[in-house]
Amino acid sequence: MSAKVSKVGILSQDQINVAARRPQSRKRKARIGFIGVGWWATTNHMPVLLARKDVELVSACGLDPALNRKLQRDFGFQHTTANYHELLKQDLDGVIVASPHRFHGEHTLAALKAGCHVMVEKPMATSATEARAMVALAKKKRLHLMVPYGWHYRPIGIKAHELMMKNPVGEIEYVLCHMASPVKNLMSGKSFDFMAGSYVGAKLSTWSDPRVSHGGYGQGQLSHALGLMLWLTGLRAKTVYANMNNTKYSKVDMYDALSVRFDNGVVGSISGAATLPMGTPGVFQLDVRIFGSKGVLIVDIARDHVSLHTHKGRHETVPLKPGDGAYQCDTPPHQFVELILGLTKVNPSPGEVGMRATEILHTAYRSVKSGRVEKV
Repeated sequence: MSAKVSKVGILSQDQINVAARRPQSRKRKARIGFIGVGWWATTNHMPVLLARKDVELVSACGLDPALNRKLQRDFGFQHTTANYHELLKQDLDGVIVASPHRFHGEHTLAALKAGCHVMVEKPMATSATEARAMVALAKKKRLHLMVPYGWHYRPIGIKAHELMMKNPVGEIEYVLCHMASPVKNLMSGKSFDFMAGSYVGAKLSTWSDPRVSHGGYGQGQLSHALGLMLWLTGLRAKTVYANMNNTKYSKVDMYDALSVRFDNGVVGSISGAATLPMGTPGVFQLDVRIFGSKGVLIVDIARDHVSLHTHKGRHETVPLKPGDGAYQCDTPPHQFVELILGLTKVNPSPGEVGMRATEILHTAYRSVKSGRVEKV
């Protein structure tokens, strides 16, 4: 990985010190359970929460008994199980769902029904129906539902969002969203190229087996980019026409080209590529361009760049430091705990955004099968 991307793995002392400086509750601890204990849950989320004094890691649900025992030893879980229904019988405040993609909806709905706040990994669900049900149930039960979109918490995302809240581009007319990642080997089920610092290795079938992933690059990576684009614009899709290419070495989509019509006649182009060569500067390409009646906002993650250009001659580049666009996901678990404990009311990555991203992706895969424009 490039130096621009934060190292994943057990927290460094600097990261632990940062966690210790975040708001912490003196009254009680947030009791957290995990459904899914794979690469990202164990490498990112668990170490982040272990560093907090106001969190109890209560229960973890995984299918490997040896790994479950290791989690109890290393992270202090009080209970482990291979049955998520048993996990939900524990006294929990919140659940982090990090299971394979196709189970996100099932596991999140079960946790919400049990009265738990939920942070669910991307994609929020692989079914638009499930995603809508998740948002509706969380609202009905007054529970927090969040999706850990890392770029929403980075300086580049925060500053772009603050700027968009001032309506600088006027009425949105067209959006472009492109993402490319060095995940060719992952999506083809060949190897996982980001093992450095990992607690456990990634299970390749989560991304490369269509029976588990319900899609390839769209579900595994474009779900991140769509979250950022939809958070910045507030758009909701109406129709989608999609083309995808699996290539000869993959069973899932490696390239995605989507034409989307949103509310109020807004149109958009969304594209993705899994084959960015390893070592490419910036590691991820993520480019969001929002064109409106007054001008355009440009967000370029790889170049740490946000700029505004209007028809009245305003050309403004937002001050950003090198690395402000690098992907990190340590803040969302903190935010989840602070929402549970009432230390904040702000949720920069709500279930509503994840639902709208799921609507686009689910409809795109339907369009590929039908060869037609599909309604969301």
